[in-house]
Amino acid sequence: MSGAYRNTPTAALKTILGIPPLHMQLQFEARFTSIYRLRIPLPPFITDTQPHDLEMKATGWSIHPSEHLKPNQISFEDGEAYISLKDIINIFTDGSKPEHGVGADFCVLTNDIWAYQWSAKLNDNNTVFQAELTALHEAVIYASHLPNHNTSNIHVDNRASIMVSSNSKSTNETARKIFKILLSNPRIKVSWVKARAGNISNEKAEQLAKDATQHAQPY
Repeated sequence: MSGAYRNTPTAALKTILGIPPLHMQLQFEARFTSIYRLRIPLPPFITDTQPHDLEMKATGWSIHPSEHLKPNQISFEDGEAYISLKDIINIFTDGSKPEHGVGADFCVLTNDIWAYQWSAKLNDNNTVFQAELTALHEAVIYASHLPNHNTSNIHVDNRASIMVSSNSKSTNETARKIFKILLSNPRIKVSWVKARAGNISNEKAEQLAKDATQHAQPY
């Protein structure tokens, strides 16, 4: 396919390996740098992606390194046992990305009564992970505004979103916002709940997220 000399054609070898031509790779890097790093928009005939479509990574420390969440605020064990407790406000979150869009939601269960629900339609370019984080962010904001004597347990079926939101070193802007709210509100707890395991409350959140992809207000 290719010889040992620098002037030997390598087009066939690049095709087999799936390596783009050098000029195309340079063009991609230049456009990426303009949009992502320099935040300079490019003409529509070059790309539809604009700076506001891309999520920037946060830099530096969001809080002092000595500050941490309470040990009981985050749980990766199935939190279904908390649902039956009458003195806890249970909040279920979910994010969804079927073929027709991206949605995020949370719903609030208080004493076996659905007390509140929130949903929003996200940009079609958003990922499921971003939808899950958005739902969790809105849920902790809601819980932080509840009376101080109320303990809230937020149930999330996405482990990754819990992990990044409980990490003080996270570079994700939304995760950092979640962490700061949890840090200042130790009465808010976040626990993992197994998805599609027959949990009616979590299934309601899943269905609401799917409905949000078509019927909810844009976020």
